[in-house]
Amino acid sequence: VQLVESGGGSVRPGGSLKLSCTSSAYAYSRYTMAWFRQAPGAGREGVASIARDGSSIYTDSVKGRFTISRDNAKNTLTLQMNSLKPEDTAMYSCAARGGPLKTLEGRLYNHWGRGTQVTVSS
Repeated sequence: VQLVESGGGSVRPGGSLKLSCTSSAYAYSRYTMAWFRQAPGAGREGVASIARDGSSIYTDSVKGRFTISRDNAKNTLTLQMNSLKPEDTAMYSCAARGGPLKTLEGRLYNHWGRGTQVTVSS
């Protein structure tokens, strides 16, 4: 399974970005997908996860600001990020797992993209 992220960049606080992740996975719709991020000097953090049925979970710091979605027909995962803050600055990666459970535990994902950088700064 290959995962390729795009859409990162630099934005001012309060701005928006939309990240995308395209997958080569056969039967993509069967995978649980997620976005993770890692800031310099920090550990990896689960941001949002979306199950096969489209239900989703978020880490508390992004609730109400970020929206995860998926288009199974296009094998695409997206993360709409609004009201961005400097603390959202990180490398964002998408991940996939074969099980049905939504989770923000990175150790439970076995397919990863290389990431796309998001920088929020004035």
